Amino acid sequence: MAEAADFQGTSASPARRWLRRTGALLTGAPLLAGLLQLPAATPADAAGQESLQAAAGAGSVSVTVDSLTPSAPSESDTVTVSGTVTNNGKQTVTGAHVDLQVGPPLETRSSIDTLAKKSNDLQGPTGEKVGGKYTEKYDALTPGVAEPFSISVPADKLDLGRDGVYQLAVSLSGETSAQPWDQVLGVQRTFLPWQPEEADTKTKTTVLWPLVSSAHMAAETGSNEQQTPVFRDDELAEEISPGGRLDQMVSLGKGLDVTWVVDPDLLASVDAMTRSYQVRAADGSTTPGKNQEVAKHWLAELQQAVTGNEVAALPFGDPDLASLAHNGTNVTGSLGHLKEATDVADETVDTILHVKPSTDFVWPVDGAVDPSIVKVATSAGADKVITRSDSLQDDLSYTPSAARPIGGGTTAVVADSRMSTAFQGDLTKASASTLAVQRFLAQSLTLGLQTGKQRSVVVAPQRMPSVSQAQAMAEALGALQDGNWSESQDLTAAAKAKPDPAANTKVPSASAYPSSLRKQELPRAAFEQIARTRGKLDKFKVILTRQSRVVTPFGRAMNREMSTSWRGRGIAAVGYRDGIESYLNGLIDGVKLIQKSETKLSGRSAMIPVTVQNNLVQGVEHLELRLTSKNPTRLKIAGDAYEEQPVTVNGGHAQSVKFTTSANANGRAEVVAQLYTEDGQKYGAPVTFDVKVTEVTPTVMLVIGGGVLLLVLAGFRMYTHRKRAAAREAAEDDTAEADDETDGPHDREDAPQNPEPSGARLKEEAGAGSGADASEQPSDPAPDTAAESADPSGTGERVDR
Repeated sequence: MAEAADFQGTSASPARRWLRRTGALLTGAPLLAGLLQLPAATPADAAGQESLQAAAGAGSVSVTVDSLTPSAPSESDTVTVSGTVTNNGKQTVTGAHVDLQVGPPLETRSSIDTLAKKSNDLQGPTGEKVGGKYTEKYDALTPGVAEPFSISVPADKLDLGRDGVYQLAVSLSGETSAQPWDQVLGVQRTFLPWQPEEADTKTKTTVLWPLVSSAHMAAETGSNEQQTPVFRDDELAEEISPGGRLDQMVSLGKGLDVTWVVDPDLLASVDAMTRSYQVRAADGSTTPGKNQEVAKHWLAELQQAVTGNEVAALPFGDPDLASLAHNGTNVTGSLGHLKEATDVADETVDTILHVKPSTDFVWPVDGAVDPSIVKVATSAGADKVITRSDSLQDDLSYTPSAARPIGGGTTAVVADSRMSTAFQGDLTKASASTLAVQRFLAQSLTLGLQTGKQRSVVVAPQRMPSVSQAQAMAEALGALQDGNWSESQDLTAAAKAKPDPAANTKVPSASAYPSSLRKQELPRAAFEQIARTRGKLDKFKVILTRQSRVVTPFGRAMNREMSTSWRGRGIAAVGYRDGIESYLNGLIDGVKLIQKSETKLSGRSAMIPVTVQNNLVQGVEHLELRLTSKNPTRLKIAGDAYEEQPVTVNGGHAQSVKFTTSANANGRAEVVAQLYTEDGQKYGAPVTFDVKVTEVTPTVMLVIGGGVLLLVLAGFRMYTHRKRAAAREAAEDDTAEADDETDGPHDREDAPQNPEPSGARLKEEAGAGSGADASEQPSDPAPDTAAESADPSGTGERVDR
């Protein structure tokens, strides 16, 4: 009957502890005396010592509870406990038997935590044995061999009293050759929530079901009209494939009353996979993606799963609010990225899932906040911050409702830290998963029994649960929703619930922010690199004829650069940012000036062509090409030191822009060609080349002068020749007239009418023979540069590949 004292608290009574310790001392006294008399221990004695030491700790036999059904039984249920026992010692255990032991109710939430930490400690209380036929016996437990057990007992045989959480211990007792008496060699404790009837006041419970992944897309797309996306890896396909993490999140969450919290980037990425896409391999090559059907199936399942449930959309890419608040606010443009990510979230979710999401919630990492995080979180328009009770702590004997007004029209939705962290860690083993489920239910029931008032509780688990963690979460939520003390509520309703006036509403200071989380934040250098990439993009987009082909993918990529998923992955984050900036630099370099070698001018004027090449798919415009002479006294561009001309080039083409130059002196003149945007910003690298003006030598002058002299002599000879011919014609006409007068009058109709004077005809022919423009002097040297059209070339000149 002394064991009844255990029901008065969470530990054994002092009298029982004294009796147990006294018995252990009396039993061990002969053995201790024998050991003192021996000079050295035999191997058998050493084994006995090891067994004794094991019994004082976790036990020489490990006991695991792999399942407990139902998790929260009612009076008519039969409770089945299954698991394994394994002899970890070096001696065979004989007379072994597994028993169920029910301890007293756990009165507080902290007592649940304490028991969970010492779930296999032999020194803790175990409670009363159920006994009778509800035990399982073994003839012997061989070292290293695991033996299964399964015990089923009607709930009414457990002697459970009032509503509450009871300790349920599964113990293995037996004896060894070194300790030939029946003793507990291993134990595993778990929790048994007991609420057989409907509670008068149920706790309203909100559970967030997160659909978040890491960044799988960058900014790179194909050059085709469809802009085929390029994925950095094929890991997302694995996550959404049958059995994958995200596939399990959707299939497990389909039947639960939860609030889906989604990253729009995940939806956009999977949606891109439903069409043609490429996957980048480790060697830099790309291969066609083959998981279109998998992506379509996952999205279809998700659309069905969210039907009738609330969907809350995070900003695109799930930006790290704490990193931005602590390291990015002083970097120009960083807050603008958060605003863009928030603005695009609504449209993305609505387009893909066909539901209108809530976009006024933000979720800092682990719910940890300080004033700067709250300020940044609400700067993009959100007015509700999901935090956690281990950050916004209360000094109360009970757990208050989640909603708290924290000033400025902002509501803190405080998630319960114990329930939110219940499914962290390695839950791949069934025993660990079962313990997590029972502990979660125990915390929920104990919370509900604290007061007679109804409260709203929020559960915000880790962002990316593993498959085993998700399965444990789903099992626990299924049991909670079937239980008698809780009812489901969506996140918006929880945020609107009446706040508890006694709850803490003061946001903790910056010094209270966990150092472990601060060490994982994105550094200031990350935001500076993002700002640098944004600056390059802003300068680049003004010359594009189809800006959205570049602005949209790069804008989304820069949202992903700020993602929470980069925490703890600093090297990968740097590589991602470098890849995006490098790809943008490559596109910018696609519009450039073609290098020129030295140009020679042997005359006073010439046309110099400069070629602009556009390797982009789309055309460019709003560019100006400036050609500048570094030595305008020797060489002028269009009569001045420089000249600017507008440039428009079709995609995949080149254009030669021609500049008029004039030389004033011999020698080399350095010339610089530079592209500018319309707002006067330099674009790309300049091209510098020399123009060599050659000297006009006396020999050349003699040749030119000789040529002019020959032309003059030829003209004079032609003139005298034609003058003599005209004189002969005149003499012949006089002779003919004399003959006519002698012969008599004739009809003159055949005579030429208004004959042109021979002098005028001679003048016209001389002018034709002299060349052309009377203003050009014979001594002016003709340009030595090959004649070229002064008209600008068209934009359709194809680039030679």
